[in-house]
Amino acid sequence: MATLGQYLIVSGLLFTIGFAGVMLRRNIIIIFMSLELMLNAANLSLVAFSRYRVGADGLPNYNAQVFVFFIITVAAAEVALGLAIIVALYRARQTTHVEDISTLRF
Repeated sequence: MATLGQYLIVSGLLFTIGFAGVMLRRNIIIIFMSLELMLNAANLSLVAFSRYRVGADGLPNYNAQVFVFFIITVAAAEVALGLAIIVALYRARQTTHVEDISTLRF
């Protein structure tokens, strides 16, 4: 069975890959996917902490896992809205590069 430290290392690696994708890429779709990767890394660490935090009765505390479900719900709404904005920008500007989209005016 994996330890808490191993889960946190994987979560940190996922977050680092997502952060590097946000900082280094120019394509708005890749940046959007990197943001989702960072969000999932935070979810992984929350679930790991929830699993390894044992209460007085010897059972794991699942409060953080309930919080993860709310984060996933917000992320689903973010994906729907974000992709709609990306499609609208692509239709208006015919590009998905961040440098080419300097203003939000069409």
